[in-house]
Amino acid sequence: MIPSRARKIADWVIGLSLIALGVVGGFVPILQGWVFVAAGLAVLSSHSRVARGILDRLRRLERGLRERLRRWRDGRRR
Repeated sequence: MIPSRARKIADWVIGLSLIALGVVGGFVPILQGWVFVAAGLAVLSSHSRVARGILDRLRRLERGLRERLRRWRDGRRR
């Protein structure tokens, strides 16, 4: 089992690396940057209130977009 201090350091390194990869992915057409940013925030959310808040906002945004898309599709079928 990894000691908690080492685990926390590993989570921070992995989370920040994923976010950095996501930022680079925003400029490189092959990578989907938002996926890496979301993964990095998910890793960091257990250690940082800021990351947890941003991740919660992204989840609410995603739910709202899904709902709008569902209503739009239902309206087109009629």
